[in-house]
Amino acid sequence: MAIIIFYEKPGCVNNTKQKAILHAAGHAVKARNLLTQSWSPETLYQFLKDRPQWEWFNRTAPQIREGEIVPEKLEQQTALELMVKYPILIRRPLIQIGDRYTVGFDLVKLNAWMGLREPQPSVKDLDLETCPRMVTNR
Repeated sequence: MAIIIFYEKPGCVNNTKQKAILHAAGHAVKARNLLTQSWSPETLYQFLKDRPQWEWFNRTAPQIREGEIVPEKLEQQTALELMVKYPILIRRPLIQIGDRYTVGFDLVKLNAWMGLREPQPSVKDLDLETCPRMVTNR
């Protein structure tokens, strides 16, 4: 059993599903509010450093959707400073397991770190990272 620090946006449907998967695998999840956590560029970077910079961002954040912020055009330090100032920009969840840190809910990576039960077929087919409220009818 792992103890998982799980930084989420409270009320996020997908964060709730993600925590349920971790609980079902027998792990202890300590949920924290990503939006009210006191971040610094250095502490935030621990979670982000293994991903390309464009993957650090919550693509459904209003500033990104409206084109006010274009993650691909930002310097690294500027990106971190903006995310500290506006935590809604941070991709969710941020996960800490011991001295390991990651951003997003990568089932393959998490399984390698701590072992997860094989998700049910219905869970495998779900998009566990994109905000379901942002999906539009086509």
